[in-house]
Amino acid sequence: PQGPPVYVDLAYLPGSWSARTVDEEFFRRVRALCYVVSGDDHLKEGVLRPLLDALLAGKHQWGSDIQVTLIPTFDSLVMHEWYQETHERQQELGITVLGSNSTVAMQDETFPACKVEF
Repeated sequence: PQGPPVYVDLAYLPGSWSARTVDEEFFRRVRALCYVVSGDDHLKEGVLRPLLDALLAGKHQWGSDIQVTLIPTFDSLVMHEWYQETHERQQELGITVLGSNSTVAMQDETFPACKVEF
């Protein structure tokens, strides 16, 4: 149903097959300060580019200067290519993509991480 957009601080974008449900209309209606792109799997790679392009198209319709941060939780060639090809457009729309060179060590394990504060 039509209605006003929903504003949230943080939204996790679905992974695997559910990522196909995220389109331009989703980003037009669910307006987050931060979107987390998770789900490092082979299924996500196939739908990642359309999802990222939908973010650009949906954000374009906001008509406001709200800054958005995109937080990928995995490294991806598709993400790198999209970032390079659309970097100027991202800047115009106020979208920042976080990369993380930080790691967290817990017990016998280390993994990449980033900290987000509101």
